[in-house]
Amino acid sequence: MRTVSLKIEEGLDRRLAANARRQGTSKSELVRAALQAYFAEEGLGYSGSCLELAGELIGCGNGPADLSSNSKHMKRFGE
Repeated sequence: MRTVSLKIEEGLDRRLAANARRQGTSKSELVRAALQAYFAEEGLGYSGSCLELAGELIGCGNGPADLSSNSKHMKRFGE
């Protein structure tokens, strides 16, 4: 998970803290939920690259370490 810092007015921070306490969660979780709801409501999709979209999956599979560089793995490919 990435860290984002932001500055907010004292009044907004008090409201955020009060709502977080009332819901039994952290301010960070409340802000994350609010951002997710905002993006869902506005229909703002994610326009990242394929690498960014699949970032959590990179390196999670099993296979030879030299799959992309060793030509022996291409033997009989496409036959």
